[in-house]
Amino acid sequence: MLKIGLLLLILPILLLMGAYFMELSDVRECLLIQEGHWDYRSGVCRETAQPFVPWIDRHPWLVNGGMLTSVAGVALCMVGLYVKRR
Repeated sequence: MLKIGLLLLILPILLLMGAYFMELSDVRECLLIQEGHWDYRSGVCRETAQPFVPWIDRHPWLVNGGMLTSVAGVALCMVGLYVKRR
């Protein structure tokens, strides 16, 4: 149970960071190389300025689901550490 808890604790964090940094690389390419403005809602580079939309507003289920999965992982880790091995 401890191994499953650790997996549920760490895996969502890594997936969220991976998704965030993939989008960040696209944003940086748009701003620095193409010298445009990133449209956060549609995920494309545009010529005109676009409003900033936070990541949690664009992907609420991914963020909240990842956090809930991590909390479940913490709970499983606590149970795994509390229960004696047979």
